[in-house]
Amino acid sequence: MEVAEDIDCENKSQQQKRTRRVGLLYDERMCKHSTPDGDPHPENPNRIKAIWNKLQSAAIPQRCVVLEAKEAEDKHILSVHTKKHVDLIRNVSSKQFNSRRNRIASKFNSIYLNEGSSEAAYLAAGSAIEVVERVAKGELDSAMAIIRPPGHHAEQNKAMGFCLYNNVAIAASVLLNEKPELGINKILIVDWDVHHGNGTQKMFWKDPRVLFFSVHRHEFGSFYPANGDGFYTMIGEGPGAGYNINVPWENGRCGDADYFAVWDHILVPVAKVFNPDLIMVSAGFDAAAGDPVGGCRVTPYGYAVMLKKLMSFANGKIVLALEGGYNLESIASSTLSCVEVLLDDNPIHGSSEAYPFESTWRVIQAVRRKLSAFWPSLADKLPETLTNQTAPPASYIVTSSSDSEAEDDEDPNVISKHLEDILQDVKEPFSKLKLDGSIQDHVASNSCTWRSELSRVDIWYASFGSNLCLERFLCYIKGGQMEGMKTPFLGCVDKTPPKEIVWKTFLHRLFFGRESTATWGPGGVAFLNPESNILDKAYMCLYRITLEQFNDVLVQENVVSFPANSPLFDLTGLDSVTREEPHSLQVQLKECWYSNVVYLGKEHDIPILTMTCTKSEMDGYKSGELPLCAPAKNYVNTIARGLVEGKQLSQEAAMAYLQEASVKPLG
Repeated sequence: MEVAEDIDCENKSQQQKRTRRVGLLYDERMCKHSTPDGDPHPENPNRIKAIWNKLQSAAIPQRCVVLEAKEAEDKHILSVHTKKHVDLIRNVSSKQFNSRRNRIASKFNSIYLNEGSSEAAYLAAGSAIEVVERVAKGELDSAMAIIRPPGHHAEQNKAMGFCLYNNVAIAASVLLNEKPELGINKILIVDWDVHHGNGTQKMFWKDPRVLFFSVHRHEFGSFYPANGDGFYTMIGEGPGAGYNINVPWENGRCGDADYFAVWDHILVPVAKVFNPDLIMVSAGFDAAAGDPVGGCRVTPYGYAVMLKKLMSFANGKIVLALEGGYNLESIASSTLSCVEVLLDDNPIHGSSEAYPFESTWRVIQAVRRKLSAFWPSLADKLPETLTNQTAPPASYIVTSSSDSEAEDDEDPNVISKHLEDILQDVKEPFSKLKLDGSIQDHVASNSCTWRSELSRVDIWYASFGSNLCLERFLCYIKGGQMEGMKTPFLGCVDKTPPKEIVWKTFLHRLFFGRESTATWGPGGVAFLNPESNILDKAYMCLYRITLEQFNDVLVQENVVSFPANSPLFDLTGLDSVTREEPHSLQVQLKECWYSNVVYLGKEHDIPILTMTCTKSEMDGYKSGELPLCAPAKNYVNTIARGLVEGKQLSQEAAMAYLQEASVKPLG
């Protein structure tokens, strides 16, 4: 894939160029934040040390303005975080917290704390403020802040994902709200970390002064932070509608060509119209080739090109703040490449002959359609001659940290072998990642053999929960979300609506278990007892879909990744449940709620399938080991709506049916 000619073709001679003043901030005090007992961890002090060593070996600091780190003031941090959160981070490193620091950390998602965490967090946030102020004032043209702990996951009232304070959000807020004299009225925040910047998104959700753009591995909500916040339908709210842009990768292995396509066909056209006064980059380098967490393949050349394209805006006023990145060699090389672009005295060397994945074009076009009402430059349909140029399907990802089998644990420029162990201990969903295997794609491409085979087989999918409502079920088929849902869905690969809809009752017990769901929030979720009982009666809506679509619904119900070259429930499984006792089959999923496919008979000689909990989990609900819980209001209303619109029950009778399912003891 060719890169735009304006990247390397400079008409000005070296003599005609003004030397750019580039700020560089590094402070070893931020290395004081480390695991309490010195255990290995991907987010460790060696990350910034490796970067600084790389820059020094290339004589970069001598060509930059080296800045001193400064601790942020509480009043600045409070512009985006709650007082309770600020008080906790400020005090957590004091001696009075020694005995309970680990317990406090365990309450957060993927966080550790030690006696140096407070100082490092204040330095990281203060350093981000320092560099953006210098650039905003014109004292510097651009800057790179080599800071940790990272920040883009930190939300208003909680730390998460290795992040304590949201450094970029704090710095942006200071410019917009406390320094009006600097003339920064519009800020473009580009988050190219492999994970979605959920914290930053929420802090500027309704603010049209900030255009937040995040490109990230999402996999339909199964990749960290494992929710729907990073879906492309999350576009902002109120005056901020249209100013929040998410580009969610469906799979790993995305590399330079995929990112260039997003820049050229989403980010650059929008940035031209937005015309920012300053650009901040949440510069995580965990999408880099070789990163043990990210599973993507961006090269230092790729980062250089992306940054160079951004320098066309805001008169080159750009600040990069380090976020993630856990392969010490790739994070150092990628940072060096970016700082060389900021210095702007050498052409970018490299090339990318690859094409984007087919899934990349699909996501790009979905984003463009969603945002075209706000950014008319995205309304034009991309030519097929462009979108037909695709790489082979991404069937799996090998996440090796090094080309060599043997690595020196003491060398700060390589990934420790022990990272495999610690990555398994980091809280879900980082715990699902494995360094010694492959991270599977979420959905296969249209060209997969199994999809072609299963698309020719019809089944009835028997729904009993919120999918009783057709509008809700179509979110699984066509994608999107209906009112009351907290999480959008991307839909099936084959988005053809059901061929027929039939209602039936079955001798099974409907009940509500668990305590919350990502889709509906706090409250129980509908399950069906896999065992039939003549005393029970459940209303079920049957949708005639293909076995291929059933697999995609099964995936979305469980929010998991699975091998692209094989389905979860194939023809062999179908034959098994329809011919052999018992008439159910547990698919190969771990810690998922709907992993039991149950055969309920036939309708017009077509098999009827549903999905529910396993028999062992049913025993857990009966014994109290697994909690029973009344469903959320929106969830109940959606199920009742389905029953009423399906002409099965009146509104009053539907609510009584669901009330009984919520309170009746399991026999």
